[in-house]
Amino acid sequence: MKSILLIGLGRFGRHIALHLNRLGHQVMAVDQVEERVDAVLPFVTNAQIGDSTNVDFLESLGIRNYDVCIVAIGNDFQSSLETTSLLKERGAKMVVARAARDVQAKFLLRNGADEVVYPEKQLAKWTAIRYTADHILDYIELDEDHAMFEVAVPREWIGHTIRQIDIRKKFHINIMGIKKRGTLELTISPDMELETGDTMLVLGRNKNLQKCFHI
Repeated sequence: MKSILLIGLGRFGRHIALHLNRLGHQVMAVDQVEERVDAVLPFVTNAQIGDSTNVDFLESLGIRNYDVCIVAIGNDFQSSLETTSLLKERGAKMVVARAARDVQAKFLLRNGADEVVYPEKQLAKWTAIRYTADHILDYIELDEDHAMFEVAVPREWIGHTIRQIDIRKKFHINIMGIKKRGTLELTISPDMELETGDTMLVLGRNKNLQKCFHI
């Protein structure tokens, strides 16, 4: 369990708060708008109404006590930048900030952000991949060159074993798991036979995944 300071409770911030709660973390949620703060009260540990660009207010939150500070402000980049800088200047251990564009990310990283996330950009990429390939069920980008996909088992592989399709040797792709009838099996045997309806969790370089699964 970690202690999280979450600043900015728009749609993105609310979703973060909800998922952090489900994961069992302690969350202090902050926003200037009372209605937004009230909306997250059922699933955060504590919440405050306040201006995160105000030094005295930020310091009153005990910045150094949090494992991670997340700046999820989405509609006011100046406030996001100031908040990020103030958090780092006052001893925040880890600052994660939201960006909409590369130029914003550069400024955030130069002014205290340890990591930057692009919710719109990342969702757009996921949507483009997910809905232009019928056999791609899910997608996680690990870095610029590597990704993990959940893919439907190609028709021509049905009835064959993991050993027989041998995608590790042919495409340098690792099979991380097989989902059979909704149950994910992570212990993969070379003799496991692929069946109709199975899906695979596969990990590899983007270019190899694209070649293998015609993405």
